[in-house]
Amino acid sequence: MPEITHRGRSWLVADGSNLLDALNGVGLHVPFSCRAGSCQACMVRCVRGQPQDARPHALDSARHAAGWRLACQCNVVEDLDIELFDPERQGLNARVQGLDWLGEQVLRLRLVPERPVRYEAGQHLLLWNDHGVARPYSVASVPGEDPWLEFHIDCRHSGAFCDSARSLALHDTLRIGQPRTGALRYEPEWQMRPLLLLAAGTGLAPLWGVAREALRQGHLGPIRLLHFCRGESYLRAALDALVEGQGNLSVEQVDSAEAASRLRSLRIASRQEYALICGGRDFVEDCAKRMFLAGLPQGQVLSDTFLTRQSEA
Repeated sequence: MPEITHRGRSWLVADGSNLLDALNGVGLHVPFSCRAGSCQACMVRCVRGQPQDARPHALDSARHAAGWRLACQCNVVEDLDIELFDPERQGLNARVQGLDWLGEQVLRLRLVPERPVRYEAGQHLLLWNDHGVARPYSVASVPGEDPWLEFHIDCRHSGAFCDSARSLALHDTLRIGQPRTGALRYEPEWQMRPLLLLAAGTGLAPLWGVAREALRQGHLGPIRLLHFCRGESYLRAALDALVEGQGNLSVEQVDSAEAASRLRSLRIASRQEYALICGGRDFVEDCAKRMFLAGLPQGQVLSDTFLTRQSEA
């Protein structure tokens, strides 16, 4: 049986045990959200020994070379000496500058980090609260245009992070990790291409940033943004203001109850179009399937899926 060591404490685990379970099973409280290798909340460093890694390319090469691994994607097959990610030492302080409720369920959180953070529209970052709970959130702000990092937190359901976010006050401090590149982005070479942005709920956050980034870079092709939501879009006023004076941007609000029929009627502008999709798993899969049936090449359909921990749903 392989042995795991953390800060001088050692214990035996069954061969092939999941590393995240092995660490949390002895009370180390490694944070996690998706268990799919996407959120990167469960990052740990292997000081000695190597686990069996199902997703060795999930982290950038520099972090991987330094021994960092995603615990949820690793199995223990030999003795390991583990160092946990410490947000107090390896994260970055960020001060709460803005707290606004967009509707009754979405909290717009604006943070100012203690030093500039390099990121791109569509990326997401890990946020840590004072209790050591970490969750990934897409960035809704635009680099070079907004003086803050903006996040849209869905508070419809109870959760360890969003519950604590409800009690945040101006000038409180959170910790943030390095931006993680997801599939959603804007590329300058797309300037003449049609863009189709499909968002469900707070999946609008990164696409709001991508749309603004495209316009900032002088995108010339048509941009269609469809927001699937219950009732009024939480960003309705901001979306309406963005459309004004932008002849190539259109915004459509779709009630969630009509999502299936609207997707069936959706047509692509041309085979040159790029489709960017963000929302829950079922929504993303339905949209991607529709794009495939409509004739878009797979490489022109980019998506990020919001994953919810079952224990907090």
